[in-house]
Amino acid sequence: MQPVTGSPATQCHGAPIRILDLFAGAGGFTQGFHSARKRFRTVRAVESDLAAAASYAHTFGDEHIYAGGIEDWLAEENVPDVDVIVGGPPCQGFSTLGKQDAEDKRNLLWREYVEVVAKADPQYFVLENVPAFLRSPQFELFRQATDKEEALCEYTFTPYVLNAADYGAAQTRRRVVVIGHHRDLPDPGEPTPTHASRHITVAEALCEVTPTVTDAELPDTWTEFAGRSFPGAFKTAELHLTRHYTETSLARFDTIPPEGNRFDIPDELLSPCWKKHKSGSADVMGRMWPDKPSVTIRTEFFKPEKGRYLHPTENRAITHYEAALLQGFPEDHQWVGSKVSIARQVGNAVPVPLGRAIARHLAEAVDEQ
Repeated sequence: MQPVTGSPATQCHGAPIRILDLFAGAGGFTQGFHSARKRFRTVRAVESDLAAAASYAHTFGDEHIYAGGIEDWLAEENVPDVDVIVGGPPCQGFSTLGKQDAEDKRNLLWREYVEVVAKADPQYFVLENVPAFLRSPQFELFRQATDKEEALCEYTFTPYVLNAADYGAAQTRRRVVVIGHHRDLPDPGEPTPTHASRHITVAEALCEVTPTVTDAELPDTWTEFAGRSFPGAFKTAELHLTRHYTETSLARFDTIPPEGNRFDIPDELLSPCWKKHKSGSADVMGRMWPDKPSVTIRTEFFKPEKGRYLHPTENRAITHYEAALLQGFPEDHQWVGSKVSIARQVGNAVPVPLGRAIARHLAEAVDEQ
């Protein structure tokens, strides 16, 4: 059986489908694609955050990962021919929770993504970002790249706003997923939701996790990567770690009932700023709803003041282990870095079930050629 090429030629059913993962992080997209079909083979992955790149290397093999910025990778290596390119350029410059800085250099990394697609000549590409990306000037420039005589003139794409919970993640997470295809190929369309009528709940996702947690520190294990020393690598289950909370924080948590939030905390336990603000988000200091998917797992899920991240019954925020499970990562995924770094990797990842659904959808499109 001949290997799959990056051209839109007819594919042989069961042939390997080669993927390139840009802005790969700890490997949410790769994990989803690899778990969807054995046919998906990672050719290269690119990640600038060294701890995240180390997590990827320990999980999928260090021969696949380039630890550096995409602009450096383009200068140092040839872009391989692949069948599918996936990637989520940094979204902080577009996020409604961030500063929405129009001059944020991270907003411009989509241009390198376009350059890679043009050089790799894949059949399909997938770009994931926050919904605000659709309203940005950068999205319009991205669309214009598919115009005649532009870099992606051989391609067209359709953006979809997908909820990860509709695809099997125990988490409500709305993201723009741009699916592009070579103009000589049929439009693969939108991935069919698999769980729209029956979302997986927090209680179901965490049903086998021991609720009581006493350990707060990572195991004393270290690894060398890219000339630096990092804590790790740790399996997902080793991340069931709490924090050292103050007595005041524990007293506040104790007053918050199931599904409650900061508005349930009595005045004598409120900080001065909360006493002055009786309106605003009901998710702050909120307990997760056990019978619903979780709220979006962000990079500071370990801070209850950042959202509805209190455990449904315990007086603590969810652990890194629980957050990783809500993102769909398996028990044997490997993580490298400090607790803060690993939290950032978990929160920035593409939910594995969403990546898996997209992978299956594209595998079917390949087979229909």
